[in-house]
Amino acid sequence: MAGTILLVDDEAKLRGLLKRIITLEGFEVLEADTLKQAGKILERTAADIILCDVKLPDGSGVDFTVELKEKHPSAEVILLTAYGNIPDGVQAIKNGAFDYLVKGDDNNRIIPLLNRAMEKVQLQKRIEKLEKQVGKKYSFDSILGQSTAIQSAIDQAKRVAASDATVLLLGETGTGKEVFAQAIHHHSKRNAKPFVALNCSAFSKELLESELFGYRAGAFTNAVRDKKGLFEEADTGTLFLDEIGEMPTDLQSKLLRVLETGEFLKIGDTKPSKVNVRIIAATNRDLKEEVSKGQFREDLFYRLNVFSIHLPPLRERKKDIPALTKHFVALFSAKLNRKSVSISDAFLEKMQQHTWKGNIRELRNVLERAVIMAGTDTLTEAELPEDIRFSTPAGGTVSAFDLASVEKLHILRVLQYTGNNKAEAARLLNIGTATLYRKIEEYKI
Repeated sequence: MAGTILLVDDEAKLRGLLKRIITLEGFEVLEADTLKQAGKILERTAADIILCDVKLPDGSGVDFTVELKEKHPSAEVILLTAYGNIPDGVQAIKNGAFDYLVKGDDNNRIIPLLNRAMEKVQLQKRIEKLEKQVGKKYSFDSILGQSTAIQSAIDQAKRVAASDATVLLLGETGTGKEVFAQAIHHHSKRNAKPFVALNCSAFSKELLESELFGYRAGAFTNAVRDKKGLFEEADTGTLFLDEIGEMPTDLQSKLLRVLETGEFLKIGDTKPSKVNVRIIAATNRDLKEEVSKGQFREDLFYRLNVFSIHLPPLRERKKDIPALTKHFVALFSAKLNRKSVSISDAFLEKMQQHTWKGNIRELRNVLERAVIMAGTDTLTEAELPEDIRFSTPAGGTVSAFDLASVEKLHILRVLQYTGNNKAEAARLLNIGTATLYRKIEEYKI
């Protein structure tokens, strides 16, 4: 549990004694004899714990604690005094000190106290590290892509994030609507509050109603106790309603009431409940068309469509595919405890030719499979599914019965089997090595 301790005391002998005691416990000890010197040390060197005398030539350690906690909030302060003084001790704790020791009387407490303070420091560091990881995961920086289409969507999302406006995310399946919803929440003033997500297409009408609004005990068979709905769970935070176009029309009216009044009725209740929830909705349907068909309430559509963002399909942002491919390959290599897997030009070319009807979700799944299937440290076309491997630049597909296609696929599989050993592959194929190289060039393997 070694750490760094700054010892601030104008008594050189006591400072030397404490340094020896503390150093034997594995701590690194820095020294200062004034508050000014302590401040300068902390400007260039981080300390986990500041062990500081109360009375120093240039000020009070009790007052200095306030400054320390403002500038170095993760560090802990323990104050030392030659005389027990209850008011000073109380004020020290109020100012943020971890504890207060009397010189001479509390010598046996110093090491245990330092260890407890260090445990708190290390816990705080772990929390800060996790918060940074979570922040990075849900920030707009986690959305990869430099194409105009995706950057426009990110810019709009950043602008609306700071407000409380309802947001409607539009786009095909797999374009990253929930990722955008989480980023908007993370960059909003509600980011410390709950983010709750619900896929409206995953439940029947009855289950969806109870999930959203909850119910009172006795409202129906098996309702033996009150149940909170997701609106209550998301109170003061954000509720993400994915596939909102799948919501039954009679539930749409209840949702509209919540959006307009902040109130709803639990199933089996007569008294309305009040919540403060921001709604982010998403759909892959054309809601205007659904309105014209009478399958989606027009008033709800306009209430949800306060600020809409179109998320582009992957085929409209082909220039982002190389960056996305490298990101996911690195991610899955790490998950599988493999050293970094490189990507061949032919593999990347096929990735860019594919139409990606399933968008980023499809791309992610293809790359996870490719990394698992890779027999070498380089991804080749052999690791791709046949529909991608035989795709043409125009997005068409070569017949699986076409002789050239079958021959190319067979050569790819043999090369994979031999670990790309051309001589061994030629032997197994019963052709000359020169012939194999010519076919590799011809088929751009």
